[in-house]
Amino acid sequence: MERLEQAGFACYIVGGAVRDWLAGGKSHDYDLCTAATPEQTERIFSDLHVIETGLKHGTVTIVMDGEPIEITTFRTEGAYSDGRRPDSVAFVTDITRDLARRDFTVNAMAWSPWRGLCDPFGGKEDLARKHIRCVGDAETRFQEDALRILRALRFASTRGYEIEAQTAQALRDNRHRLTHVSAERITAELLQIVSGAYAGAVCMEFAEIFAEILPEIAPMMGFQQCNPHHKYDVWEHSVRAMESIRPEPLLRLTMLFHDCGKPDTFTVDAQGIGHFYGHPAQSYVVAKRAVQHLRLPTQMEQQLLYLVRHHDTPLGQTKRSVRRKLAVHGEAIFRQLLAIKKADCIGQGTTPHNQTELLETEQLLEEVLTEHDCLTRRDLAVNGHDLQAWGVSGRDIGFFLSEMLNRVLDEPENNTRERLKEIFEELQDGQNQIELTVSGMSAGCCVREVRRLMERIPEVQKTEVVLDSGQIVLYGQKIPLEQVRNALTAAGFEVVI
Repeated sequence: MERLEQAGFACYIVGGAVRDWLAGGKSHDYDLCTAATPEQTERIFSDLHVIETGLKHGTVTIVMDGEPIEITTFRTEGAYSDGRRPDSVAFVTDITRDLARRDFTVNAMAWSPWRGLCDPFGGKEDLARKHIRCVGDAETRFQEDALRILRALRFASTRGYEIEAQTAQALRDNRHRLTHVSAERITAELLQIVSGAYAGAVCMEFAEIFAEILPEIAPMMGFQQCNPHHKYDVWEHSVRAMESIRPEPLLRLTMLFHDCGKPDTFTVDAQGIGHFYGHPAQSYVVAKRAVQHLRLPTQMEQQLLYLVRHHDTPLGQTKRSVRRKLAVHGEAIFRQLLAIKKADCIGQGTTPHNQTELLETEQLLEEVLTEHDCLTRRDLAVNGHDLQAWGVSGRDIGFFLSEMLNRVLDEPENNTRERLKEIFEELQDGQNQIELTVSGMSAGCCVREVRRLMERIPEVQKTEVVLDSGQIVLYGQKIPLEQVRNALTAAGFEVVI
């Protein structure tokens, strides 16, 4: 700054650094603006490494003591025909004209060690009042770049700022412009919005903005559940559940989407009570469509859809059932599902006693993990080589290992080489039993479909189905597990274990 000033060019720190400093915080990024043109700036810092970051828009980056510093010439801007960048810029020497092009008053302040604070639009006062207000005409600001709509929501969500009335109306009126903003830019803002401390209030006050960028969630808004277990409509329940879980983008998005399939699965019984049979599977379908509007990292998208699909799966009230769910999901996902269920319970607003059951499940989880029980086929006291030595080959190896794991999950003390050899011999000689948990069963017709599918497999002699838990018990001799899985999957069911 001193070099530029000594060369006769005014220089200011501008934007977020000034805002954060006035708010009592610290900033790690400092942007400078100056009356010097890019060419003049390059000459002044010719002894340093200079990067021509964006000469067309007046920006160069100098590297000083290993740190990059952006310096931009004071400028005014032309029209935004692409809704993102100005078609042209004009360099000026007046800092006020430069600040007039910025989005919000709290970002339109500059500071100089020689001239002090430059605040022509009342940003300091808005900052003190925690107000978000556009610089100049709000309609114009959002027409220039519609992403500013989501930036305003981000300030409200992460900092608790109130969006000034005219600005709020303008962002609502211009929300359709968000369809022209790239998915990458929308995603970056959305993840910050949902992770904010005030995300719930923002989602409720500006629900129509979220419906604009994620139209699949619009049916949730105002959809009454007509169920004594739910106090709120689907959208408000989802928002309350979202703000009840820790502020990680994956978990927050999961809570927003976890019930998005409810409007499609709504039925009313003879007593006038609403039900949503099969809504986890439908929520998966709707969420999968919705995330196409975003650009989430591949792993995050897969995890999101998995958690939505299984958010309603029981995690168990016994060590046996907890071990089985751990074998399916693994510890990390089990804990995520447990957190999701807790938040879902809070979001219902009617069933605090369910929290007690979830805490009991959590205690069982800790006990099982402390006991270091066998939870996967890799943890068994025998392996495929042992089975080959016992005369087993091909796909039968996987069948026997799976059956042994089933027995060990029920009774961990079975996990010794001697006992597993006995189980192997029992399986060879007599009846065997396979337990599965299937997602997607929502009514008696589903139970009939499962029975019909299993009747087509000769090795299955008897099928028992528990609708509420999705548990299936198959009895027979040397039941082909993969054939069972394939038959259920092809019919639209998802085999959990």
